[in-house]
Amino acid sequence: MADTPSNMIPLGTKAPHFELLDTASKQLLSLEALKGEQGTVIMFICNHCPFVIHVNKALVALANSYSKKGIGFIAISSNDAIKFPQDGPDKMTIHAKMENYPFPYLYDESQEVAKAYDAACTPDFYLFDKNLSLIYRGQLDDSRPGNNKPVTGSDLRHALDCLLENKVNTNTQKPSIGCSIKWKR
Repeated sequence: MADTPSNMIPLGTKAPHFELLDTASKQLLSLEALKGEQGTVIMFICNHCPFVIHVNKALVALANSYSKKGIGFIAISSNDAIKFPQDGPDKMTIHAKMENYPFPYLYDESQEVAKAYDAACTPDFYLFDKNLSLIYRGQLDDSRPGNNKPVTGSDLRHALDCLLENKVNTNTQKPSIGCSIKWKR
C-alpha cells in the first residue's frame, strides 16, 4: 500500500457544491440537504483501502456522537469502479450496511467532486463550519495500519470540539495519509 498524503487546501475555502448518488437510498443528495446545523464533516473514503478499514469503527463512533450535536457527516467514494469494482456503488451499499454507517455514502462517478475538493487519498477529512467555510482538513489521528497507535479520532475530534465551543483550533493540522484516490485515466 502506497502512503499518499492529503492536500492541505487553504482554511476558509468554501465547500464546493455537489449532488451525488446516495448508494443506500439510490437518490441524488446535495451538500445543502446533508449539511449539519453546526458544521459538516466530508470524508473521502472507499471500501477496500486498508487505511479506511483501520478507522471505520472510529468514523461510525464519531458520527454517532457528533451528529447529535448538529454536525453532519458525509462520506464520498470517488474511486474508478471499472478498475476497482469492489469500490462500485453496489458494493458501497453492502459495505455501508456491514459497517453500520450512520451517514450517507455517496458515489462520485465522474470524480469531479474529489477534484473540486482537491482530495488525494482515502481517508481524507474536511470539516466545514455552519457557513460551509473550511476550518479543518487532514488526519483523523496519528494511527495507521501497523504502527500500533490506537485509533482515537483525536485530531478531528479536537477540531469538532473547537467548532462547537466556538474556540480557535490552534493545534497543528497534519495531512491524512492513505491510499491514493483511484483516478480514471
